[in-house]
Amino acid sequence: MSDNPVLSRIDEHSLATIGAKLASQPYAKRGVPIGDTPIRVVLADDHTLFRAGVRVLLRQAPDIDIIGEANSGEEAIAVAERLSPDVLVLDLEMPDCSGLAATQELTNRVASVKVLILSMYSEDEYLLPVLDAGACGYLTKESAEQELLEAIRAVARGDTYVRPRVARLLASHQRTKARSPKDRMSEDFNHLSRRERDVLELVAHGFGGVEIGERLGISNKTVETYKERIEEKLGLKHRSEYITFALSIGLLHP
Repeated sequence: MSDNPVLSRIDEHSLATIGAKLASQPYAKRGVPIGDTPIRVVLADDHTLFRAGVRVLLRQAPDIDIIGEANSGEEAIAVAERLSPDVLVLDLEMPDCSGLAATQELTNRVASVKVLILSMYSEDEYLLPVLDAGACGYLTKESAEQELLEAIRAVARGDTYVRPRVARLLASHQRTKARSPKDRMSEDFNHLSRRERDVLELVAHGFGGVEIGERLGISNKTVETYKERIEEKLGLKHRSEYITFALSIGLLHP
């Protein structure tokens, strides 16, 4: 069992329970579309009882062929290299080599293998790192009973599989990444109050606290309060950073 404090609370019995539910769920109840060519799958998970439940479920699907298994990260890499499966279903926490590290390694060495992460962890913390590492999908073990077959099929046909709620989170993240630094700075500036924007501009122009107070009709102490709010919201610390920020959004001109 892993030394991770979160995983230490996940005992073999809980994973066995999930595996048993997987094994007892008839394939016929699923109603998911089937492809013409069998999907060649390698299953990698260090929890034997959970892996057994997944194996039983997958073997009921006529379009999925389990061609290999692994119980460690290094073994998952070796088996995937040797067998070149269509999909590697990979646990995130594995002995000797994490699922994240194994995904990165396989992306470099066997790019044709599509990795589907199947983890006890929620997506909030790990989804983006594993997708950046080259994984094609992420599914929690709690959701496997309802979604594993669909996820394997989606990944096999070249799609990225995440749950709908997480897909919205991912789309939001991608939109944020797509914005230029100038766009982000301008948006942050617009989130300041009118008085905070005035103080920022005057600081960037080189005015001191007393001068700013006189221009705006407020005390020097109030000016300092506004500066504290600006610095907290924008992460600015020094006058030079005020100037750089103001130049970036067009408040100052070189």
